[in-house]
Amino acid sequence: MAGVTAKHLTKYYLVSKKGKRLVKAVDDVSFTINDGEFFTFLGPSGCGKTTTLRCIAGLEIPDSGELYIGEKCVTDLPPAKRGVSMVFQDYALYPFMNVFDNIAFYLKLRHLSKGESKKEVQEVAELLHIEELLDRKIDQLSGGQKQRVAIARSLVAKPKVYLMDEPLANLDQKIRLEMRSELRKMFSELDATVVYVTHDQGEALSMSDRIAIMNNGIIEQSGNPTNIYEDPENLFTASFIGSPSMNFIDCSLARKDGTFVLDAGEFSLILSSMNDELRRAKSDKLVVGVRPEDIEIKIEGGDIRGQVDLIEPLGDKKYVTFKRGQIRIKIEADPKVAVRVGDDIGLEFNEGRVRIFEKESGKRLI
Repeated sequence: MAGVTAKHLTKYYLVSKKGKRLVKAVDDVSFTINDGEFFTFLGPSGCGKTTTLRCIAGLEIPDSGELYIGEKCVTDLPPAKRGVSMVFQDYALYPFMNVFDNIAFYLKLRHLSKGESKKEVQEVAELLHIEELLDRKIDQLSGGQKQRVAIARSLVAKPKVYLMDEPLANLDQKIRLEMRSELRKMFSELDATVVYVTHDQGEALSMSDRIAIMNNGIIEQSGNPTNIYEDPENLFTASFIGSPSMNFIDCSLARKDGTFVLDAGEFSLILSSMNDELRRAKSDKLVVGVRPEDIEIKIEGGDIRGQVDLIEPLGDKKYVTFKRGQIRIKIEADPKVAVRVGDDIGLEFNEGRVRIFEKESGKRLI
């Protein structure tokens, strides 16, 4: 196996021949993926994650920058000489071949004997529990089975780096959850270097060693799943990660009796433990961010008070939407908490879990 390094990677696309308008799909991106690491590019559609993956694969040539696999610069090498294999969202299987021949396709390039090819195909088929499918045609397979065949074909290539572009996107929810666990376990046992692309934060958080959050061609933040979730560096990462999303409250910073007050218009917040940090604010326009699980409902008292606007029961928990004027805040509550729509309630924030961002720059202050 080998790691992957990108230095100042930039890729443009021509989107209008008439106007010769260029769009910067990847904007001066640099990153290092360690040998044996499961690394995920996560972000919304059009953010540049698949283009970055295709540049690593050699399917797209960057307009500037360098790519290394291990110690070798591969920027100008064709895909076949990079030591990578790729699983596509649509699987890219050959419909006129059966499962065995699809898996064995790349073995022909290694000039293995029929006996050696059969042995390798059988081993990887058993690993992925598709040994009974080897004689079937591709159109006889379910979506989950096709995905396993595509992964099996990638495995027999024995690459230095596995590249995976939304490989679970076409599967139903139950199979997707099963395949998450299976893929993570399998690649961990193989000690494989995996570069994974998805827009599904559940996949990224549950499977990855590290995640790079992409937006508009740049990496907004990278880190391990816990760090990404608990300590977002900016408003984009904070809003993109988490389901339901973090609550955001626009505030103006004011001073009262030597203490900083966050004025949200409908109410004011005094977060005394953050007084020293708030002195560093370069602007008085701030955004308070707090996740639903970091707010507690108080029948009496609380940091702020308002009414219950909506209740969403989900079995082991429920979401309660609080309203105060035009402000709505979602809380994750125990299903035993007895509240009804229209009830007057208070909210208490876990101050150690509250995040504060500068409104103009989007950067996190606290």
